[in-house]
Amino acid sequence: MKLITWNIQWGRGVDGRVDLGRIARRIPWLGDFDVMCFQEVADNYPDLPGNDSANQFAALPALFPGYAAFEGIAVDVADGARRKRFGNLILTRLPVHSARRHALPWPADPERDSMPRVAVEIVVGAPFGPLRVTTTHLEYYSGVQRMAQARRLRELHDEACARAAARPNPKPRESNATFAVTPQPTAAVLTGDFNFPPEAPEFPEIQAPLASGGPRYRDAWTTVHGMRAHDPTFCVHDHSWKPVPLCCDFIFASEGLPVRSIAVDLEAQESDHQPVILEIG
Repeated sequence: MKLITWNIQWGRGVDGRVDLGRIARRIPWLGDFDVMCFQEVADNYPDLPGNDSANQFAALPALFPGYAAFEGIAVDVADGARRKRFGNLILTRLPVHSARRHALPWPADPERDSMPRVAVEIVVGAPFGPLRVTTTHLEYYSGVQRMAQARRLRELHDEACARAAARPNPKPRESNATFAVTPQPTAAVLTGDFNFPPEAPEFPEIQAPLASGGPRYRDAWTTVHGMRAHDPTFCVHDHSWKPVPLCCDFIFASEGLPVRSIAVDLEAQESDHQPVILEIG
C-alpha cells in the first residue's frame, strides 16, 4: 500500500500562484497511491494569498477520478449565504469501512494567534487488512494548544485500540442499523503537518505507550532510517516563514505495521511544504 501526505497550502506554489492542477500532475510522477492526505484545503477563501473562492474540497477530488473523498473541516465560518471552510482532505481508492472527524483541543492561549484544528479518520480495507488512516494539521503559534492536540491524537489511537480489544456482543440488543459493528483495527497511520520539529516534546508525546496496551505510534522515518536526521519538509524552497528548512510533516505508524519505505520529495515547489511518501507491506 502506498500513501502520500502533503500540506498543499491551498495549491499555492513557491512562485505565489495557486494551481491545484500542478498538485495533481506532480503526484502521479511520485507514485501510484492508494491513499492521499492533504492539509490546508480551502473553500471560499479569496482572502488567502493568491487564492480565489473555489471549493477545493470538490475541485481536488475531481482531479483524481476513482478516488473517494473524505473532508475534515477545521474552520467553518459565516460569509453571507456561503460558508468559508478550511481543513484537511483524504482521497482513497481502497474500500472504506467508516469515517470520523475529531475536533482537536483548543485551550485558551490569549497571547497567541490560533484557529480550530481537526483530524479526519477513515478505516480502509488495505491489502493486509483493515487500516485506520488519520490526517491532521496542528496549531502553528501556540505550544500549549499543539501539545494538547498531540496528546489527544494519541488518546484517540488508544481509544481505538481499546475498542479493538473489546469483543462485540455476540447477541446485540439494538436492532437499529446505525449500531452495526464496523472494523476497529489497531493497525493505524497518522499523517499531517504537525508544526513541530523532531526535537519538540510533542514528538515523543504522540509516541508514548498506550493505556490499552495496544501498539503505539512510531515515527515511520525513524523506523526505516534509524538515527539519520529527518529530511526537511518545510521552507525548503520558500524561506518566508523560516530561514532554515526543517521537518514538521510526519507519518506515524503503529508498531507492527510492515513499513517498507518513507521518503520526502525535496524537489516539489507546488507548495511551501514537501510531500512525504510511505509504502507499507
